[in-house]
Amino acid sequence: MTNQYKDKPYNDYGQWIRQRFPFRVQKISVDAGFSCPNRDGTISHGGCIFCDNRTFNPSYCQPSKSIAQQMEEGKAFFRRKYPDMKYLAYFQAYSNTYAPLDVLKRRYEEALAVEDVVGLVIGTRPDCISTELLDYLEELNRRTFLIVEYGIESVNDDTLRHINRGHDFECSRRAIELTHDRGILTGGHIILGLPGEDREENIRQASIVSDLKLDILKIHQLQIIRGTQLADEYQQQPFKLFTPDEYIDTCIAYLERLRSDIIVERFVSQSPADMLIAPKWGIKNHEFTNRLVNRMKELDTWQGAFKSKRVKRYCRRTTHRRRKKKCRLKYLSLQHKISTFATII
Repeated sequence: MTNQYKDKPYNDYGQWIRQRFPFRVQKISVDAGFSCPNRDGTISHGGCIFCDNRTFNPSYCQPSKSIAQQMEEGKAFFRRKYPDMKYLAYFQAYSNTYAPLDVLKRRYEEALAVEDVVGLVIGTRPDCISTELLDYLEELNRRTFLIVEYGIESVNDDTLRHINRGHDFECSRRAIELTHDRGILTGGHIILGLPGEDREENIRQASIVSDLKLDILKIHQLQIIRGTQLADEYQQQPFKLFTPDEYIDTCIAYLERLRSDIIVERFVSQSPADMLIAPKWGIKNHEFTNRLVNRMKELDTWQGAFKSKRVKRYCRRTTHRRRKKKCRLKYLSLQHKISTFATII
């Protein structure tokens, strides 16, 4: 296994973030009261068919509370264990660039004004970005830590239509490029196992994601959440979902084809048990990651290994061909000398 990634066979977010700060940092989610253009009727209604923001919003995240209050309540939870911790305000719920610029500025600046907040993570959609917003984010990036992460979900346009995403993959590619070119750390979010996408299709997408100007990638398994349109589809006509071992194997194959410098933040997500229909694995996030890491070590593989191994195979084949060619030339030269000598005699 390559020693490029220290103790893990992939470019781990936890290790990376510890190198960025001289102190422990923790994301604190906030709900700024935004919506999505595929939810409010601008381009569609109902939102993405798999989505219910309650599955990842902590109880203190209420848009009726100010950003500062949500941050303070989040800090109070973590401060008990780590009193010297610093924080990143994580604008996570819905599309956190989907509002007039002056509104966005007030929300972001309110979060940054909270004591011990050292940066922002802004989750949004690729169709909710503008030149004016990027101008502001570029300036913001010069004075604080900033990540902008986009929900890509899939690179397959048929899948994006099915899940009511409201934009195509080219929209994601363009937004990621525009953001990255401003010098802003740019993240992406991918779901493996969406309807119509099997293991082979998921693995195929890794090389396409690698071609994006991404710094950070979040991966997680498809989950069927009670009350969503996807739950209705699944109950009417169940489709294949990954088992834990199948998902581990898929993640490994995906990582092997993923660009080696992309930072990988996660592989799985946990939804509340009372909201989750399937798959019910009964595995905590860190337990899954440990199993994946151990399996990768058993296989002696790592992030980007597919390209490395392919280059090595090519080099071996090329070296073999060169040796054969050299031997052939020596043989022909010897034959020529014998023929010339025979002619002289």
